[in-house]
This record gives sequence, C-alpha cells and structure tokens, in this order.
Amino acid sequence: MSGSGETGKPQALTSKVGRYRWRVCALLFFATTINYLDRQVIGILAPDLQDMFGWSETDYSSIVTSFQIAYALGLVSMGRLLDYIGTRRGFAGALSLWSIAGMAHALAGSVIGFASARFALGIAEAANFPAAIKTVAEWFPKKERAFATGLFNSGTNIGALLAPIAVPIIAVTMGWQWAFILTGAVGFIWLFFWLRSYRHPDEHPGLSADELAYIRSDGIEKVEHIPYLRLLPHRETVTICLLKFMTDPVWWFFLFWLPKFLRESYGVSLLEFGPPLVVIYLVSDIGSIFGGWLSSHFIKKGRTVDYARKTTILICGLFALPIFFASQTDSLWLAVAFISLGTAAHQACSANIFTIMSDVFPQRAVGSVVGLAGMSGAIGGALISTIVGLILQSTGSYIPIFAIFSLAYVSAWLVLRFGIRNIQPIEL
Repeated sequence: MSGSGETGKPQALTSKVGRYRWRVCALLFFATTINYLDRQVIGILAPDLQDMFGWSETDYSSIVTSFQIAYALGLVSMGRLLDYIGTRRGFAGALSLWSIAGMAHALAGSVIGFASARFALGIAEAANFPAAIKTVAEWFPKKERAFATGLFNSGTNIGALLAPIAVPIIAVTMGWQWAFILTGAVGFIWLFFWLRSYRHPDEHPGLSADELAYIRSDGIEKVEHIPYLRLLPHRETVTICLLKFMTDPVWWFFLFWLPKFLRESYGVSLLEFGPPLVVIYLVSDIGSIFGGWLSSHFIKKGRTVDYARKTTILICGLFALPIFFASQTDSLWLAVAFISLGTAAHQACSANIFTIMSDVFPQRAVGSVVGLAGMSGAIGGALISTIVGLILQSTGSYIPIFAIFSLAYVSAWLVLRFGIRNIQPIEL
C-alpha cells in the first residue's frame, strides 16, 4: 500500500500518461464475453434439448456438473500454467481449445456426448479468469485494479446477455447445432487481435515510458514460482477459497438453470427468453462495474483497502437478500427484478473478491491463487447442481434453493470479516 504522497503522484499523472492499459482491459472484456457466451448456450437450449432427448432433471444436472468438475480441475492446472508460460501464449491456447470444444457440442446426441463436450469446454475455459486477473495485476496499479476488474468482469454479463438474444434465433432458423458452431467460432476473431496486440508491459513497444512508470508506481515485484504448499497454509488463501465456494454456486445456478426456472414457473418459451434474461444480465453488468467503481471510490476518498473491499461486499450482501422472493411471486417481471438485484450483487461482490487476491498476494502468485479460489467455486457449483437436480427431481420446488442463495453473500462477508482481519499484502 502506498503512502499519501505516492497516492497523489499517480493521480496527477493520470492525465499525462497513456491509456494503453485500458486497451488491454478491453481485450480481457471481450475474452470474458466470449467465455460466457460459449458456456451459456447449453442453458438457453436446455428446456428444448431436455424435451428433445428426454433428459431427466438428474441427467441435465450431470451434464452441468461435468463442466463444473472440469472447470475446477482446469482452474488449478491453468493457474499454474499461466504463472509459468505467461498470459499471452496461455490465453491464446486456451481460447482456441474452448472455441473448438464449444463447437463440438453440435456433434453430441446423448447425455454422455454432451457431458464430454462440457468437460472439454470446462477445462479450457478455466484459463480465462486466472489469465485476466494476472493481466490486471501486471498492467494496473493497485488503485485501479478493482475498477479494471469490474470492467472486464462485466463481460460475463454481456456474454450472458447476448446468448438469449442470438441463440434462440440461430436455433429456430438454422437448428440447435448451429447455435454451438457459430458461437464457438467467434473466439477465433478475438484470437487474431490478442496475438497482434498483447505483450507484457515491460516488452510492449506501444507503451510509453510514463505509462509504464505509472503502472509500476506500486513497485516492481520479483518473478518467482510459488508452490501451492506455500499458499495453502495461509489464512488469506483459505478465506478467499471459502468466499468463492459460498458465492459462485449462485451464479452457476442462474447461468445454467434460469431458463428452466422461467419455463417451468412462468411458461416462457425459447423465443421469449430474450427480454427477461437481457434485463437480468444488463442489471448484472451495471452491478459489476458499480462494485469495482465503489470500492475504488472509497480508496480515492482516503479509505483503506480493507474498508473499501469489505464495505462493498457487505452492501452486495444486503442487495442479494431479496433473491428469496423470486420463488414466491406469481409475477414474471417481479421475479426478474428480484433475480436482477441478486445477480448484480453477485457481480459486484465477485469483482471485489478477485481484486482482494491481487491486494493480498504478489503478482507471481496471483494466477495460482485465482486457480485455487476458482476451483473452490466450481466445486461449490458442482455440489449445488447435484443438489438442485435432486431437489427438483423429488419436490419440483425452487423455494429451498432460493432461500439458500439469498443468504450466501451476507454469510460470505462474515467469513471475510473474520477470515482476513486486514486486507494488505502478505509475505510469501
């Protein structure tokens, strides 16, 4: 953490230094958009595919769970891989693989076929967040990281927003297979711009000396591989993993089960999914950006990093409480309003949890920490998917599911409050 004199200096420089780092943030935003577009196709088509192939609730739960298990495994391996080979090559390779895996869904015709395609997609897509968080840590000073994270993380909502607009039209006019093929192919457009534009800031020919100095205003960290055994004993590592384990399942549920909930509760058809889902993910997008902005705003006003992150997450938790009432109302749009509050709160909370990782851990460990934390979130998501499938198969009721989700973020704030007494850099 820099002192008051250092804080004033970067602020004065912001009007003179370049803005290339925000181009890098834009690349991360579009990669995250594509990531969520590809992964959400199955959720949009799920009600119709379930009817077409005769899936039970537990069949669909198995397909969803296969992605989340692979995602958990991929996050651990991808985080370590990125720490070794860097984001440029790692990100390019992973996005190529997940684009191919997304397109491969078009070849599936059984539960095993879809589960296999989802598994491959999960392994490759796991690189996105470790790569993006590592890139933010490399390209932004600490005072801008929460806002930059909120901006690229808003791509999750744009991807989730584009899917209900594009996928139903493609599926109805061209067939469900083309929905997977065309969305998967988009990744190769991004790949061209990434390979052409991205380098590490120390090696980038388009970066001015002033902007590089601004990026390095917190100091330069030495590069060193840090084994997991040095990360796991730390209270901060365990706390961050718990935060992701508690909150990520809520987002996983809405991503993969929301179209089914709308179909079963309100009779929303494939071509009618668009407006409700667009509203939900547009509000989520606002929440992601606002959560990053609010946290950074507190710091610029003189508050500590600890106060800024924890206060923002508490506010998120309070806004998420009304999720429960989405399962209690007969009004589609009232349910959409309650869910929108919850998903916006999740995204704001998520942006700050990701930023806490780079607040606490050195750059050389960020990829591995994001991998561990993401694995915890994916394991939580896999457990919830299994539980949801069993609950719906036996009772058909969403009430207990939404009740759990409404308390997830206040509970996460409590874990953070006592798990990390003061958010500050630690020594490894």
